[in-house]
Amino acid sequence: MANATMVTEFLLLGSPDGWNMSFLYFTIFSMTYLGTLLGNLLIVTVTTADQNMHTPMYFFLRNLSILDMCYISITVPNACVNSLTGNRAISVAGCTTQIFLVLFCACVELLFLTIMAWDCYVAICQPLQYPLIMNPQICVHMTLATLVSGLLYADVHTGNTFRMSFCQSNVVHQFFCDVPSLLRLSCSDTTSNMVLHFVSVVAIGDGCFTLIAMSYIRIFSAVLKFPESGKAFSTCTPHVLVVSIFLSSGAGVYLRSSATSDTLQNMVLSAFYTMVPPFLNPLIYSLRNKQVKEAVRRVMQRQLFSGK
Repeated sequence: MANATMVTEFLLLGSPDGWNMSFLYFTIFSMTYLGTLLGNLLIVTVTTADQNMHTPMYFFLRNLSILDMCYISITVPNACVNSLTGNRAISVAGCTTQIFLVLFCACVELLFLTIMAWDCYVAICQPLQYPLIMNPQICVHMTLATLVSGLLYADVHTGNTFRMSFCQSNVVHQFFCDVPSLLRLSCSDTTSNMVLHFVSVVAIGDGCFTLIAMSYIRIFSAVLKFPESGKAFSTCTPHVLVVSIFLSSGAGVYLRSSATSDTLQNMVLSAFYTMVPPFLNPLIYSLRNKQVKEAVRRVMQRQLFSGK
C-alpha cells in the first residue's frame, strides 16, 4: 500500500465497451434530457399558473417535476459532453458531489412516489376526510421530511464511500459516479460498506414498495365496490409503471454482486433509474390526465388573450 499511487481523479466510461457510436450515444442522451426538461417544466408551469390545480396531488406532482429536472441534470449533461469531447476525467470532489446528489434525488424520488400513492388512496378511499388529512400544512411537513431524509441518506453513504482508499484503477465503469462502481475500485475492505448499502436499499425500497402496494390494493378494492371511483383510479395507476421501473432498475444496480456485474448491463440499468422516471413522469401525468390537459389549454388561452 505504501508504494501505491493514490487516485486524484476518476475516468468515467464514455460509452459501453465495444460501442463506437459516440454521436448516437450523445443524441439519445441529449434528446431524453431535453424532453425531460420541457415536459417537467410544462408540469411546473401549468400546476403553478392554474388555480384549479392548487391541490395536494398537484403540489406533490410539481415538486416531483422540479426534482426530476434536477435529478437528470446531475448525470446526463456531463455524459453528453464527455461523449463528444472524449474528456472523461472527473475530480474526486466532482465525483463526491455527483454521488451525493444522485443518492439524494433517488431517495427523495422514491419517497415522493410513495407519498403520491398514499395521496391517491386517501382521495379515493377517504374522500370526505381528504381535506383534513391532506391539508397544506401536512403536505409541506411531508415534503420537508422527505428532503431531510434524502439529505441524511446521501450524507451517510457518500461519507462511507469516500472514507475508503482508492489506489488501484481510477476507471469508473459507468457514465457517472455511483457507489457500486467505486466500491469495485477501492483497495480498502468494503464489506461494511456493502452490508450497510444493501440493508439501507432493501429497507427503504421494500418499505416504500409495501406502502405503495398497500395503497393500491385498497384503491383497487374501493374501485370494485364503487365503480364511480374508476375515473380517479385511472389518474393514479400510471405511476405504478414509473415505480416499477425505478425500483427494479435501481435494485439491479445496487443489489447485484460486484463480481458478477456486467458493465453494459449496469449502464443500461443505471440509465433506466436515472433517466426513464424523470422522462416518463410528465408524459404519464399530462397525456393520461384529463385535468392536466384542460389546465394546459386554459393557460395557453390565457396567454394568447393577454398577448392580444
